[in-house]
Amino acid sequence: MEPGAGDGAPHYRENNGSRIAGEMSPASAADAKKEADRIEPVLKALWQAGTWDPKTVRTALLKLGYQEKPNGPLVVRQMDARFVTDHYVTPEGAVVSLQVHDDACVIGFVQRSNYQAKATGPYPESGCFEPPFAH
Repeated sequence: MEPGAGDGAPHYRENNGSRIAGEMSPASAADAKKEADRIEPVLKALWQAGTWDPKTVRTALLKLGYQEKPNGPLVVRQMDARFVTDHYVTPEGAVVSLQVHDDACVIGFVQRSNYQAKATGPYPESGCFEPPFAH
């Protein structure tokens, strides 16, 4: 089995390469973890309040001093559409990305069922946003 091969399927890394985050330097990882720890309580509070629309999430995160631009460092948008049975559905909620360094990001989300903020390296094709599917 090849290293990092997930479920052990042949060509796993080749087929899922766009979904494997890049490596972070130790210093960048520490900085990204620090930012994730700042963002997580905000997402938790929004989740507990039942307000997870992108506009509300954006407003709350901008209060932490982040700046939003179309390609970063902070981007807040609606959740990705998902295929359910025979059609696509866009769930209520927001996804968040924050570029901390060239090699470090925070990704997160808040939706009806849960929330999360975590440090990660960037993805090869989608930057700080985790791609919704592989090739």
